[in-house]
Amino acid sequence: MAAELTAHELIAKHRPTLDQALEAIRTRAYWSPHPEHPKAYGENGSLDAAAGKAAFDALLGTRLDLGQPGTDGWVSGEVSPYGPELGVEYPHADVDVLLPAMKAGQKAWREAGAEIRAVVCLEILKRISDRTHEFAHAVMHTSGQAFMMAFQAGGPHAQDRGLEAVAYAYVEQVRTPDTAEWTKPQGKRDPLALTKQFTPVPRGIALMIGCNTFPTWNGYPGLFASLATGNAVLVKPHPRAVLPLALTVQVAREVLAGAGFDPNLVALAAERPGEGIAKTLATRPEIRIIDYTGSTSFGDWLEANARQAQVYTEKAGVNTVLVDSTANYKGMLSNLAFSLSLYSGQMCTTPQNLLIPRDGIRTDEGPKTFDEVAADLARSVDGLLGDDARANALLGAIVNPDVKARLEAAAGLGEVALASREVANPEFPDAVVRTPVIVKLDGAKPDDEAAYMSECFGPVSFAVAVDSAADAVELLRRTIREKGAMTVGAYTTDDEVERAVQEVCFDEAAQLSLNLTGGVYVNQTAAFSDFHGSGGNPAANAALTDGAFVANRFRVVEVRREA
Repeated sequence: MAAELTAHELIAKHRPTLDQALEAIRTRAYWSPHPEHPKAYGENGSLDAAAGKAAFDALLGTRLDLGQPGTDGWVSGEVSPYGPELGVEYPHADVDVLLPAMKAGQKAWREAGAEIRAVVCLEILKRISDRTHEFAHAVMHTSGQAFMMAFQAGGPHAQDRGLEAVAYAYVEQVRTPDTAEWTKPQGKRDPLALTKQFTPVPRGIALMIGCNTFPTWNGYPGLFASLATGNAVLVKPHPRAVLPLALTVQVAREVLAGAGFDPNLVALAAERPGEGIAKTLATRPEIRIIDYTGSTSFGDWLEANARQAQVYTEKAGVNTVLVDSTANYKGMLSNLAFSLSLYSGQMCTTPQNLLIPRDGIRTDEGPKTFDEVAADLARSVDGLLGDDARANALLGAIVNPDVKARLEAAAGLGEVALASREVANPEFPDAVVRTPVIVKLDGAKPDDEAAYMSECFGPVSFAVAVDSAADAVELLRRTIREKGAMTVGAYTTDDEVERAVQEVCFDEAAQLSLNLTGGVYVNQTAAFSDFHGSGGNPAANAALTDGAFVANRFRVVEVRREA
């Protein structure tokens, strides 16, 4: 590992970055310390493209020994959505041994204080950032993201979200002073005088349950929020996406040890095929915080059954775009086409339902009927993905057979406006690559409602005919209230419609994007500025990242003494 750093050296190295992050979450302006462009790496100890690829290749078929206590065997089995088996073996833990070992280091970690914890976390993120090229291949070959998306979303954007969580954690912990002198006048008698000490104390061990599609982007906020607030963190990756989080744990353990803390404050819980350890771990009394991204059914189970823990969930929703009118028809179609295509729609933020008045919409190119809007959007997607090389770069690979099955079944739900097609990937012939399908449905038909009111995760979207913009607004409200939404989009040139959509999103706590026609898309959010989810509708009970996401990971304990 890199040379050990003292607390003073860590503060000198990372305090300026922490201060910039604190300013960024205050102003919500654009800022990132992690370069998005692959060519920015290769200096000051970071791996360039060739070195990162070589480092990833060197991991394949090896055993990743983290030096954890309680290791009782080794597990493997990851197969890239692009075809190759990774062959990496990970430690399998006897949690009866591992959990007590994790708890042992918490006293020293708590006593280190908020600033030291923050800069240790920033050192972890810095060393991960230096290996962004290596991590990008690990994310690509576990999630199915195309390389550039894996590089950006799995690298700098994930690192930004981790740093954002550290910044919020620091703010909440220093909100209360360390000490206070309290004096209460007593008239003619001597005043009452106390010295009060306030200490943020962690809840215990945090369990971070990783997801298959965005292991680092969705995993880092909870991991770093818990660690920065003094908790140990047990990382339980999705069995198909272990490598990116195992490497993260490896880096964290090295940094903690080098800074003089117990490396067991961060550990990995990989599982054997079919073992399903998440439920067992989630209800252990030692687990006091849980972060989870995934299906609604398991998220609901965690919220109902992990009663000893503070549970943060990001589940499923039915993301909706209301299309009423636009002053830039071509820009709207282009923006929507990209949003529907990116990573084959395998994002919790991808639009699913497009609510379009059956009598059509007003545009800068004149009136467009419902059928014309659907057909023009289909042509826009076709144009975007017509070249196979470009299609592969945008679509990536289908992450698992369930997504493929939903895609194939969707064509039978209604009239197909855009049929999905297979795309060959010359570099990875075994990759399953499919373009999106768009199906036209009638918002007034109960059979169609059963389809569009359920999440169909993957490259599937529905053009839903509604009677009017007002009906679209009410359907939007009902969808968010009953099913939840991570994102909402709307296109309108009508002030009344815009106000109505905003009111729905205020009432139902959903994040809204209006009239996007350029290079910003409804399914993308920027750390330090955008909130991912709201925590106020059924899609998620937390937002990434705000004060509520970190403040309940610790409690403040007061000690009073007479002065």
